[in-house]
Amino acid sequence: MRKVLLLTLVLGITTSAAFAAGEHGDLHTSVSDAEVDRTIRFEAGDMWFDPVGLDIVPRETIRFEIINTGNLEHEFVIGDAEAQEEHRKLMLEMGGSHGNGGHGGHAMVEGEHGSYMPSVTIAPGDTADLVWTAPENIDGLEYACNIPGHYEAGMYGNFDTQG
Repeated sequence: MRKVLLLTLVLGITTSAAFAAGEHGDLHTSVSDAEVDRTIRFEAGDMWFDPVGLDIVPRETIRFEIINTGNLEHEFVIGDAEAQEEHRKLMLEMGGSHGNGGHGGHAMVEGEHGSYMPSVTIAPGDTADLVWTAPENIDGLEYACNIPGHYEAGMYGNFDTQG
């Protein structure tokens, strides 16, 4: 049963990988500053994010500017709790490896809030941007670093509806 589940997951990930990777790349370059409602600056240190929670308006387009001030590679992934957990399991099975540049070695798990989980990988000392439009229903969405041990150490936060 586990082999069937794993095969199903791999096939689903493989078919969505091309779509997610292409859209993920376009997402960073095709959105103009005029289309962004606000920019939120994040700091990723070794085993923490600042800020820890965010108030978000549904359908708001946000540019996350994530600065890695730590000594370790981190990722910034948006998704529901179940999809984040599945991604952590994949990362653990892969030994924490992101493959070729970011998530090129594996696709992001599909969550109930969209066809893929928007993400960026940030090397120590680097800055990465991620532009994301919040869905109508943000209940249960969180941002996280799913590199093995990072989420468990506190590298996650929740989105709350602003209003």
